[in-house]
Amino acid sequence: MDADELAEMIRDIRKGIGHGDSDIRIVDVIFNEKKDSLLIVAPDRSDKSAIIGKGGWVVGKLREKLGVGRVHVEAETDIIIRRHRVGLALERISELEGSFRALKILEEPLKMRLEYPSDLELILDLVKPYSDGPEVAVALSGGVDSSFSLIAAVKLGLKAVALTVDPGTIILPGHLRRSVEELSGLLGVRHEYIEAELGDIQIGALDGRFHPCGRCSGLIENAVMDKIKDMGIDTVIFGDLLSTGYQSVNVDDGILRVNMPALFAASKQEVRSVASAHGVRSSMRFGCPLVGEVHRRHPHLRRYSIQRVLRETRAGVLEPGEALDLIWSI
Repeated sequence: MDADELAEMIRDIRKGIGHGDSDIRIVDVIFNEKKDSLLIVAPDRSDKSAIIGKGGWVVGKLREKLGVGRVHVEAETDIIIRRHRVGLALERISELEGSFRALKILEEPLKMRLEYPSDLELILDLVKPYSDGPEVAVALSGGVDSSFSLIAAVKLGLKAVALTVDPGTIILPGHLRRSVEELSGLLGVRHEYIEAELGDIQIGALDGRFHPCGRCSGLIENAVMDKIKDMGIDTVIFGDLLSTGYQSVNVDDGILRVNMPALFAASKQEVRSVASAHGVRSSMRFGCPLVGEVHRRHPHLRRYSIQRVLRETRAGVLEPGEALDLIWSI
């Protein structure tokens, strides 16, 4: 089926469910037979919204009518931005190349991302793993972002050591401990826990003096950085989604920091898809048990959690519907 035929089908579906007529424009249609998935590229986000429909009704009816497992809609404007961000990351790597072995391994999949900007899973499946990659540390929290980072590192041929900071069950509950251990075992990588003390952060947050996320993230990052210096590892990978382009690769005190999802300008959907294929379960709830208790005791601090969700939404990492689910959970 070509783009014009598909556009006509979408118009008919919209009329049939009472959405009214709309000028449906489609740039490209790509079917992935292996994943039984159809990708529709629309010119802009407004065109994407018309194809998806209110509450996803239109795209849901389209999936049923076509008999495919999944229909994904992308805006060409988002693809242009993604390619630009990846190009900036490649520029940053070229500036630092020669200083760290891991950078050479990251170049090829990033170039593939320019060619296949809407299918990160395909890139990780197609890329040939480097045969003698350097040892790197991956900060693994058990969430989908850090899990994606570990999976990508292994698929690229980096010799990953997974490090999990454990400040106690109020930050790292049992299901996340099981997740990091199961994923590390599945991928065949060494995994170590780093003990950390929340101390004043937990007390201050529960007393309502501040929101804990920023301080907790700083504590965890510092614990990981101290550990890898002791291990003699010069490269660490984190699961940050927002520091795209030039900011996705940085050097701090002689240590290379790679924010893996941001490096590939990945969306939350892509990260979840890669992680779920390796048994990592995602949740549309915001934060850890400590944040949940802070929300319960001090409702005024919920606004700072919502601001964090909106940051990812503005950056195009989260879709509005995903953001709404997270905000409802807050």
